[in-house]
Amino acid sequence: MNLKGKKLPRSFYLRPTLEIAADLLGKTIVYCRKDGIVAADIVEAEAYIGEDDPACHAAVGPTERNRVMYGKGGHSYLYFIYGMYNCFNIVTEKAGFPAAILIRGVEPVYGEEIMAANSPDGTKLLTNGPGKFCRAFGLTCEQNGIDLTGNEIYLLDRGIRPSQIVTTPRIGIKKATDKLWRFYDAASKYASRR
Repeated sequence: MNLKGKKLPRSFYLRPTLEIAADLLGKTIVYCRKDGIVAADIVEAEAYIGEDDPACHAAVGPTERNRVMYGKGGHSYLYFIYGMYNCFNIVTEKAGFPAAILIRGVEPVYGEEIMAANSPDGTKLLTNGPGKFCRAFGLTCEQNGIDLTGNEIYLLDRGIRPSQIVTTPRIGIKKATDKLWRFYDAASKYASRR
């Protein structure tokens, strides 16, 4: 598998969050684990922007849990929900303005044997959901705050661009459900919901 591509620079993450969310589709997320490399193309992303967004973790102001969101764009923001799922987000925009993009679905391109070993229920679609993605990759809150311009977890531009991007309201939330801040690749079966 060819994982050649251009690593996304800090400047990619410092732009407006909605632009980044759409641009993330087709980018490849790479995680260099101790037991090997896993990589997948992002096919679904969902934006959360600022303290004025009631569905954003920053709506309550700065806390120990969300402090990474207040940092400079280009870092990972991981959290644990419902007592069973980890969720991976990418922090965006300038330091002091809390915004992040939840990665809801990815399509495996490398290291599927590792992903399968991390997903013992035998599901065919290992990564079509935020919790399933984190489980397959082995991402936990230990990876919270990682600099995505470094060498442990990073994103590549391999020149892939979906032919049809669908924009919808965010899902799995109860507040601000009217905002069209979810983007997914219509051609991928790894989107969590159509």
